[in-house]
Amino acid sequence: MARNFYPAPLQKVIRGLSRWPGIGEKTATRLALYLLRAADTEVTELAQALIDLKAKIRLCSRCFAFADQELCPICADPGRNNGQLVVVADPGDLIALERVGFFQGAYHVLGGLISPLDNVGPRDLHISELLSRLHSEAIEEVILALNPSLEGEATTAYLAQELQGKPVKVTRIAYGLPMGGDLKYADQQTIKESLRHRVRA
Repeated sequence: MARNFYPAPLQKVIRGLSRWPGIGEKTATRLALYLLRAADTEVTELAQALIDLKAKIRLCSRCFAFADQELCPICADPGRNNGQLVVVADPGDLIALERVGFFQGAYHVLGGLISPLDNVGPRDLHISELLSRLHSEAIEEVILALNPSLEGEATTAYLAQELQGKPVKVTRIAYGLPMGGDLKYADQQTIKESLRHRVRA
């Protein structure tokens, strides 16, 4: 792509967009040219939305999902069954489960998976906060919904050991999910069945 033929401001936008996941230089160029032709109001609204995204989105103080207030909408919903708690690796996995519309309990987002190769250990995740919730909330079942990868399996095994002896039922989602798969990209029926047929961890 002969990017040098573009004016500097356009090159800067193309470079910025091409750093985003799944967007190569060709797609970035196409998007940048679209923005150049778009109405000023559309571009301004998008720019403001991106600024608000960084300024206003934070992590829920209870479950560590995305929120724009202290509690996310799920934690603030009095209609949820807080006796069941699904543990996921990141907010994207939570969103995938919510899209199915099957689970009506609470969540806890770890913020990643145990990965020695990436220098991520248990202390780098929200595991201590999970254990604290078991003492402060009336949780009856913890459902481990982590990706079936080496890191996911290691984290599941660690959590199962940490939760052993606690007065809660510990289960894990069933394997309709392929080994090495990613929960957030699974289809809704697969996620629903993996929750329905969960097994003891």
